[in-house]
Amino acid sequence: MNEHSKAMEVQQILHMNGGTGETSYAKNSASQSRIISMAKPIIEKAILDLYFTTFPEAIRVADLGCSSGPNTLLVVSEIMNIIEEICHQLGRTPPEFHVFLNDLPGNDFNTVFRSLTAFHEKRRKDKGDKYRPCFIAGVPGSFYGRLFPSRSLHFVHSSSSLHWLSQVPPGLNETVNKGKIYISNTSPAAVQEAYLAQFQRDFSLFLKSRSEELVPTGRIVFTVLGRTAADPSSEESCILWELLAQSLRDLVSEGLVEEQKLNSFNAPYYAPSSEEIVSEILKDGCFSLDCLEVIALDWSGGISNGDYYCNKPLSTSHFHMAKAIRAVAESMLQNHFGQQVMDPLFQRFGELLGSTSRSVQHISFVVSLIKK
Repeated sequence: MNEHSKAMEVQQILHMNGGTGETSYAKNSASQSRIISMAKPIIEKAILDLYFTTFPEAIRVADLGCSSGPNTLLVVSEIMNIIEEICHQLGRTPPEFHVFLNDLPGNDFNTVFRSLTAFHEKRRKDKGDKYRPCFIAGVPGSFYGRLFPSRSLHFVHSSSSLHWLSQVPPGLNETVNKGKIYISNTSPAAVQEAYLAQFQRDFSLFLKSRSEELVPTGRIVFTVLGRTAADPSSEESCILWELLAQSLRDLVSEGLVEEQKLNSFNAPYYAPSSEEIVSEILKDGCFSLDCLEVIALDWSGGISNGDYYCNKPLSTSHFHMAKAIRAVAESMLQNHFGQQVMDPLFQRFGELLGSTSRSVQHISFVVSLIKK
């Protein structure tokens, strides 16, 4: 399979679980919602800086990796509220909002579109005579490439998406990372190098594409899962993948999964360090870095109250977390291993989460960029 075919395959199979059922992303995205909430001050500063710099009559906003569910229109609502409030204070007429919701073609856009009527009605009710229309469109496609006309966007937002790669790094055959599905502390150095190189290719293409699509002084704010450790195989960024690999190895030993299937699977995912992110921004040269901040969440990510430790024997938090990971990763796992093993796989994964005594935080970076 050539590189283009590999990228096309990921574009077709990678998506969050659609609908509103028990394993849907809509029902299992509390941690992503919390990340958006914690990034709100940076989003607010960026959108106000943009507005006071240009005072546009219409603001064109793209949300890249929008998924479906309650988080999809969360940032869009915040952006409109921030601008409308400042316009009210200044006695100015608010601009029109043109909103573009982007995700890969397999995303559940039908659920997104069905939610728009209620979204517009709520805005009309909340704003009363201050209501201004906004225009929302869906844009399917990979953000590792051009999506919009040149100099057409004012503000780009992306949350919890850029850690997904355009493809599995080339060169990871069945013998290179045997029994693993991501970087492990027992993986050869070639595995780490392949993942870093793929991240660099993808992120540089993301930046290049956005630099062409944004107006001068346009803004990007994105959050990405990452790591504070220099070592990409640290538990901070790898423990969940390690436990998922262990779950698959258990299913291999039970005869439910073929060993060859496990050995030939690697996740199209990479958790970068802040240094790796900044290095690509500097190499690209089209953006100035306004700020980069760290968000650290406990394992529950907002699923349950209080600190979360996996060794609480009476807690069901680990099964909630297993459902959250299933909502995100099931599409690619099901495509490779088959639907019939999804229930036993995530049952085992939840049990492993509950039995481990390790407590590791999720690290995300919030990055704000200004187009030069």
